[in-house]
Amino acid sequence: MSESFGALAPSLDDLAAMAESAFAALPEEFRAMVGDVVFRVDDFADAEVLDELEIDDPFELTGLYQGVDLMRQSVLDPAPAGAMIFLYRRPILDEWVERGDVALPDLVAHVLVHEIGHHFGLSDDDIDRIETAPA
Repeated sequence: MSESFGALAPSLDDLAAMAESAFAALPEEFRAMVGDVVFRVDDFADAEVLDELEIDDPFELTGLYQGVDLMRQSVLDPAPAGAMIFLYRRPILDEWVERGDVALPDLVAHVLVHEIGHHFGLSDDDIDRIETAPA
C-alpha cells in the first residue's frame, strides 16, 4: 500500500467553490453586468477546443470564454447560445505550483476575471494593459 502524504490536489468542486467565492467578492455592479454567464471547471480543454485555438499543450490553457461578447451582441441577432467561462483545473494547478508566489484562490480569481474580461469584449492585450497599469 502506498504511503499517504496527507495532501490531495484540489478537486474540480474545490476549484468551482474558489471561483464562486471569487465571483461573489466582485462588486455587485460588475456581477450584474456579467449576466447569465455559466461557469464550468474541467480538468482540461477538450481536443476540439485545443485544435481550434492551435494549442498543442493542454497545460497552456487555464481558462476560456465561449460566447458572443457584450460588445458584439445585438438585439437584431438571433438569441445567442449561452455564454460560458471554462476554468481548467490541471493547467491552473500547474501554474500555481510553478509560480509558487500566489495563493491558489487568488490565481483562480485572476483566471476568472480574465475570462470575464473577454465576455466584456476585451482582448488579451487590453486585459494585460489593465493588469499592468499603475493603480
